[in-house]
Amino acid sequence: MTHRITILGATGSIGKSTADVLAQHPDGFRVSALVAGSDVRGLAEMARRLGAEFVALSDASKQKPLREALAGTGIASGAGPSAVTEAVEREAETIVAAISGVAGLAPTHAALKAGRRIGLANKESLVCAGTAFMRDAAATGAVILPMDSEHNALAQALASGHPEDVVTMTLTASGGPFRTWDADRIGAATPAQTAKHPTYSMGAKINVDSASLMNKGLELIEAHHLFGLSADQLDVVVHPQSIIHGLVHWRDGAVTAGLANPDMKIPIANCLATERRLPMSVPRLDLAAIGGFTFEPPDEARFPCLRLAKAALSAGGGMPAVLNGANEIAVEAFLAGRASFPDIPRVVEETCAALAGAGRAEPATVEEALALDSEARRVAAGLLPRVTRSAASRL
Repeated sequence: MTHRITILGATGSIGKSTADVLAQHPDGFRVSALVAGSDVRGLAEMARRLGAEFVALSDASKQKPLREALAGTGIASGAGPSAVTEAVEREAETIVAAISGVAGLAPTHAALKAGRRIGLANKESLVCAGTAFMRDAAATGAVILPMDSEHNALAQALASGHPEDVVTMTLTASGGPFRTWDADRIGAATPAQTAKHPTYSMGAKINVDSASLMNKGLELIEAHHLFGLSADQLDVVVHPQSIIHGLVHWRDGAVTAGLANPDMKIPIANCLATERRLPMSVPRLDLAAIGGFTFEPPDEARFPCLRLAKAALSAGGGMPAVLNGANEIAVEAFLAGRASFPDIPRVVEETCAALAGAGRAEPATVEEALALDSEARRVAAGLLPRVTRSAASRL
């Protein structure tokens, strides 16, 4: 039986890796729809390669060039919010939710339909509206499959026991490109340097989040909602080899670890598999060739974003949504050259402090989460000029 797939965020790193997995199994899957932001060429090429039935760009101004790029293929297309909605509504058994940032929250939530499998790579869905999202998934009968390598490893490790026997879970971090840098060098880091991730090739925003360890903090919040563990049951260890992706600690003292080469096609294939695991043409893990593993605690003094994310998780309510919104504004400013790398945690911390009262109530709906996100962005944008001036005056 052919399994129908829709990919949200098709031209991003996760979307491209998903397309590579599908290309290895052309007889097992049928692509119902592909959704991207504004990349006409990339989306059209992927649609042709996978034989997609429908494609959509969120950028409404790209409708004509997209139609021209697909001329003669028979592939239907559209652009703008209504086209994205059409793509989400089309028949599909599995939705790969890989739109980056809070922009992916609404379409991912709209994809929750009875019996659908959601390959979740948009962590903001749970960071900003985790309780509402998981509640609505359960109510509709949608199945959430964690696609991030860390959460996928934890989900697989959980199969060796009962959830109620779990004491703690540990997510691993590569440490990012600045793991061995001192504070002064980190303070002068550039966007180009954040792109030199030691393990994965990713988009600009997630490269910055990985360099600051904010990405790992967001993953802790995501794990809280996926696995129902409290903040004090979740931790992070830096593992530069990026072979162990997650560990489950059991009450009898045993530890189950999820290991794999750092290749996103592996957790993606795990999520796309229905009855049996998919055979994949990926390098096999050779422990003897690796030779050894190393581990170290994360340095929250040099990387305060992890500390801030942990604080938001412990505070609960709407603080994770505030944290995420402020971070997106600060990262955008850094990438645009309007803020330094250390300004990112400064803006996030001050925004969280300013909205500590407003963020006390947990969003009951996706709409409430998006409203809180908008407020956090407004406050963060207002704080940016003062924070950057203050930092510059200390130099």
